Amino acid sequence: MSTRFASWALPSSTASTARQVVSDYVELTKPKVQSLLLLTTVTTMEVAGNPSVGRVALTCLGGYLSAGGAGAVNHFYDRDIDAEMARTATRPVPSGRVAPRAALIYGCGLAAASFVLMSLTLNLLAASLALTGFVGYVGVYTIALKRRTPQNIVIGGAAGAMPPLVGWAATRGSLSWTAVYLFAIVFYWTPPHFWALSLLMKDEYEKVGVPMLPVVRGETETRQQIFLYSLLLYAVTQLPFCAGAFGLFYLAASLLLGLAFVAAAWRPVRPCCTGVDLRPRRSC
Repeated sequence: MSTRFASWALPSSTASTARQVVSDYVELTKPKVQSLLLLTTVTTMEVAGNPSVGRVALTCLGGYLSAGGAGAVNHFYDRDIDAEMARTATRPVPSGRVAPRAALIYGCGLAAASFVLMSLTLNLLAASLALTGFVGYVGVYTIALKRRTPQNIVIGGAAGAMPPLVGWAATRGSLSWTAVYLFAIVFYWTPPHFWALSLLMKDEYEKVGVPMLPVVRGETETRQQIFLYSLLLYAVTQLPFCAGAFGLFYLAASLLLGLAFVAAAWRPVRPCCTGVDLRPRRSC
């Protein structure tokens, strides 16, 4: 490297610090969760019509800003319990790399930017639905329900099911029953998905006093609830075909995948429900 180039280059420590700051603020938006939200958004838009690449990009950007803002505010609000759990202790806010106030301002700013962007470039309905998802995740799930009831993820899960509605509204400028059916599919998928994860993190939730279902009702009932909600999900996935929105290919796929999902949910329940002693066994 020449002396002239070296004089303009950032010191390695400064560059490393800048990369860490960028990484921390990206982490606040929960990018892994975002990938699922954006997938349901894009697929719904393709079902709703034939949107341009630009419209899809704007919808994804607006959706990422809104959901990412909700994630950042969640990091701010849950910083006390995050610091006590091994899985979350290294997050930017509890670890001290991002100030709580900065995370709160960042999250609210992202949500505001999302609403302005989608209102100006898409339509007010899509922007309002994205904002509803933000309010639902922050206000309903994080603040009102998470620390108070084991039904937190059932009711609060509606926030994570908003992308199909946002994608449909962004494409058509209105909603339809098909969009509602897609919303319902994600809504009923959320409890069995999250409760399966909460079984793995039961001890950590119990440690910080978060009343997740395995903590309050036990592992056996949680497995049974996962199975019951999987049956409901299977039934809900048939609604688009029954309503005439989708054809035989969808029917075949939903039947096969739905039965596979139900079978997977039944496997951890079966040992608790068979044998000479029919009483639920907590150890299963």
